[in-house]
Amino acid sequence: MDTRLHVSLARQHLRLLRFEAVLGEWPISSAAAGAGERIGSGCTPRGRHRIRALIGAQAPEGAVFVGRRPTGEVYDRALALANPDRDWILTRIIWLTGCESGVNRGGTVDTLKRFIYIHGTPDTEPMGSPNSHGCIRMRNKDLIELFDQCHRGMPVLITEGE
Repeated sequence: MDTRLHVSLARQHLRLLRFEAVLGEWPISSAAAGAGERIGSGCTPRGRHRIRALIGAQAPEGAVFVGRRPTGEVYDRALALANPDRDWILTRIIWLTGCESGVNRGGTVDTLKRFIYIHGTPDTEPMGSPNSHGCIRMRNKDLIELFDQCHRGMPVLITEGE
């Protein structure tokens, strides 16, 4: 477990760590509904996770995803105005799976079944404050930088503290 991600809900940031060295740190936006694991809660799940899949490696910045598949669209102002209620998943998807049975894995608390991702969002969306529907949002350029340093199975810890 030498390289890992740590998401702090309190500080609204994500760190890429190797042992105790910080290799990168980026602002995020977690769930507006706060922390929680239940399916349908709209909350960001806590605890130990792993990266289940890395999706969109070759997609352009701003590529739009629906159901983890690129739509062929690239986000811009006109697309946003035509779809004002859309929850945008852009650029890349880092899909998480829980590692703690009964906490964030299995039953009514399953991170994977909840489709919890680290994903890109429009630059107009605020970072540093909770505003998502449960996922962890990042700036598109930041996500590309992070994505290229991640691998399937990489540990991800999501905490309410530092």
